[in-house]
Amino acid sequence: MTLKLPARPHFDLTTVHLFIATAELGSVTRAAERLHIAPAAASRRIAELEGQFGLPLFLRRPHGMALTDAGRAMLAHARNITHTVLRMQDDAASFAGGAQGVVRLAAPKSAVLQFVPADIERCAVACPGVSIDLQEMNSLKVQQALTRGTADIGIFESSLGGTVDFPTLPYHADELVLVAPRGHALFTHAPATLDHILSCDVISLGEGSAIVALLERLASESGRLLRMRMRVGGFDSIAALIAQGLGVGVMPKAVARSVAGGSRFLRVEIPEPWAHRRFVLCCRPADSLSPAAVSVADVFARTNSAKPAPPN
Repeated sequence: MTLKLPARPHFDLTTVHLFIATAELGSVTRAAERLHIAPAAASRRIAELEGQFGLPLFLRRPHGMALTDAGRAMLAHARNITHTVLRMQDDAASFAGGAQGVVRLAAPKSAVLQFVPADIERCAVACPGVSIDLQEMNSLKVQQALTRGTADIGIFESSLGGTVDFPTLPYHADELVLVAPRGHALFTHAPATLDHILSCDVISLGEGSAIVALLERLASESGRLLRMRMRVGGFDSIAALIAQGLGVGVMPKAVARSVAGGSRFLRVEIPEPWAHRRFVLCCRPADSLSPAAVSVADVFARTNSAKPAPPN
């Protein structure tokens, strides 16, 4: 049996915005009001969109509309479309305002908190007229953004590995420490070892974080399980949970001083080699970089008089 696939869909941004609004409000009528469209025309647009995809995107119920599984998948794409359009508008506005280029830089939270702002400030002096579009994401997603071409320059933690086949330069290094609630029985009078850390409930950043990947690898190599009960979006959230005695966390020393510097916390050195990390700077191939991106990469590379990084 041969399945007949629907023809390539054709729809405009108004329909995309309408689809998103209907999903958020649970009603095509309220969505039409938000976008100042006649309800009948809005219903027709949603029906045409479903017809083009060849499947229902909403369940019609007596008191509203709910997304189907397919609709939820399409909603993620629709939001990506609107985000891309907004970035196009921002880029166009930058050029219209006299910018000499827009450079997309992807970096993980640890680097953004510790190193990137100072280098962006240096770029403002060295590369006047160049706008930097900073995208904060975990190290794994940085590598994916470079591979897909959605970032010109990326910063990630070097031990992560991955599939990026572009040259790297050393960028910065940091040191991890353990943060625990004050009075914690294991860490009040002793340094933090991997064995001790793995015996605790660890509060961490979300999946794909370089610190999480590191701890999971170390736990696996030692035949242990990483007891990770809570995953949150930022180091400040980790600190808030630690302050309530809900677990311990591993984070960069400089970040720990900022978010866990109060009397409720212990900041404990980790006297083991794995706690010393190195970040690398990675660029897409030179023939795919704009002159603006090359200039920004040069400023970032001069941070540590960078030389090609040795293989991991």
